[in-house]
Amino acid sequence: MNYLSDVVLGVIEGITEFLPISSTGHLLLAEQWLGARSDMYNIVIQAGAILAVTLIYWPRIVGLLVGWRQPDNRDYLGKLTIAFLITAVLGLVVKKLGFALPDTVRPIAWALVLGGFWMLIAENFATKQPDRTAITLRVAIAVGLAQIVAGVFPGTSRSAATIFVAMLVGTSNRAAATEFAFLVGIPTMYAASGYELLGQLRHGTGQEDWTSLAIAFVASTFTAFVVVRWLLTYIRSNRFTVFAIYRILFGGLLLGLTYTGLIA
Repeated sequence: MNYLSDVVLGVIEGITEFLPISSTGHLLLAEQWLGARSDMYNIVIQAGAILAVTLIYWPRIVGLLVGWRQPDNRDYLGKLTIAFLITAVLGLVVKKLGFALPDTVRPIAWALVLGGFWMLIAENFATKQPDRTAITLRVAIAVGLAQIVAGVFPGTSRSAATIFVAMLVGTSNRAAATEFAFLVGIPTMYAASGYELLGQLRHGTGQEDWTSLAIAFVASTFTAFVVVRWLLTYIRSNRFTVFAIYRILFGGLLLGLTYTGLIA
C-alpha cells in the first residue's frame, strides 16, 4: 500500500506540475490522507516532472543551442537567459530573507480561487489582442518576475503565472507563451531542485526509502510526459478556461473543507 501511495503521489505531481492548476495544493491535500512526505521526496518527484518536459522540448533546446549563431535563436536564448537570471537572483534574495507564506491549505485554497478568476480575466483580455508570437524583452522580464511570485505564494502555480503574464504583456499567442514559460521553467526548476537537494544532502537524508523515491519519480516522469504532450496539443485550438474554472471549484472545495474542520 505504501508503494501504491508513491504511485498516486507521483501521478498527482506529474499531472499538476505543468498544468496551470498548482501542484502544491493537490499534493498537500493528498498528503492529508496518504501521509506527509519529506522535502527530499517532494524534490525528487518534482525532478521527474522536469525531466519529462526536458525530453519533450529536447529537439527545440538542441535546435536553439546548435543554431545559436542565427539571429532569431540568439535573441530567443537571450530572452530565456534574462528571465532565468531575474528569477535566480531574486529567488536567492527571497530565500536569504526567509520570506514565504505558510504552506497550509487555506492560503493555498485562496490562491487557487483568486488565480482562477485572474486567469479568466487575463485570457479574455489577451484574446482581444492581435495574435503575437514574438517574445519581447518586456515579456522575458515579466516571466522572470512571475516565477518569483509563484515561488513565494504557494498555490499560485508557476505555469499559470508565467503563461498568463506572457500573454498579458505582449505574447498573446497561447502556444508561444506556453513554450517560453516552459522553456524558462526547465533551468529554473533544475536550479531550484538542485539547490534544495544540496541543502538536504548537507543535513543528511534521514531514513529515506529509496525504492519509494524511485517509484514516485518514475510515476511523475511518465505522467508529466503524457500530460504535457496533451496540453501542447490542446491549447492550439482551446482556451485555458477549463483550468480556471477547475481552480475556482477546487479552491472553493478546499476552503469549505478547512472551514468545516475536515482538513487542517
